[in-house]
Amino acid sequence: MAAMLTGAGQAAAAGLALVSGASAADIAPDCTWNGQPLHGRVQVVTSFPDIRVQRVTSFPDLRVQWVSSFPDSCGRWREVTSFPDFTIAYVDSFPDIRVQEVGSFPGVRP
Repeated sequence: MAAMLTGAGQAAAAGLALVSGASAADIAPDCTWNGQPLHGRVQVVTSFPDIRVQRVTSFPDLRVQWVSSFPDSCGRWREVTSFPDFTIAYVDSFPDIRVQEVGSFPGVRP
C-alpha cells in the first residue's frame, strides 16, 4: 500500500523539488535553454533577465567564451549594450544555469 504524504512530509518533498534546481539536462542537445539559443549577443542586466546565471569555477552547465565577433556557436557570447539576442543577470543563488568563463572550448559540459 502506498504511503500518503501529509503536512511535514509534503513540505519536505516540495523542498527537495526546489533544491534540485537546474542541471545540464535543462540545456538541450542543440544548446538551447527553454528554447533560447545559448549563443549570440548578450546584454548583462540587473533586473528582469531572460536567464539567471551563476558563475562557477567547476561543474558548469555551460562553458562560455566571451568573443568580440562571430558569437555563432554554443557558448560563444558577445556582450552588447543594445539589441541583445537575450539578457542575463548574475546571481549568487537559484540560477537558471551555471556557467564557467573559459578562453577556449566553449559549450555544454560533457
